[in-house]
Amino acid sequence: MIKLYSGRPVDDIERIAPELQVYDFLDGLGVKYSTLTHPAAFSMEECESVRKVADAPVFKNLFLTNRQQTQFYLLMMPAGKPFKTKYLSSQLGCARLSFASEQDMVDLLHIHPGAVSPMGLIHDKDHRVRLIADRDLQAAERYACHPCVNTSSVVLSLSDLINRVVAATGHDLTWVDLRPE
Repeated sequence: MIKLYSGRPVDDIERIAPELQVYDFLDGLGVKYSTLTHPAAFSMEECESVRKVADAPVFKNLFLTNRQQTQFYLLMMPAGKPFKTKYLSSQLGCARLSFASEQDMVDLLHIHPGAVSPMGLIHDKDHRVRLIADRDLQAAERYACHPCVNTSSVVLSLSDLINRVVAATGHDLTWVDLRPE
């Protein structure tokens, strides 16, 4: 069952520290957001029911690394768009990209697979992760993503995400053009 809250959820569910830190961060910035609590969503298909209630696109968020595992990237892209590493690698001027390990996710973003989102950037104090977004997302007004857990989703304006949340983490956003092939 999906429940909708204005701001942070107020229920009897015990929440983990990284999730609570996301709500504290958003509240501290004065960002207006809503939260949906829902069954665990591991796939884009499972996120579809959340998207309908949120009335916002759910983007695909991929945590990537270069071959040497010295550079890390968080890619935001349209859910239905296929991902080809060669198109992104050439735009970033780096070696072939692959998915980063779960341990790197935990260490850098305090996130586990299935919950990857830019909200994890609040935990990347050393700015080791570079945020990348497909230019097709620029048309979106609202954005829904996990607050470091896949049993909740926060919904906020894309403008607030980029101009307030990401900016407050000290990260920059790089726009790229991923081919739809």
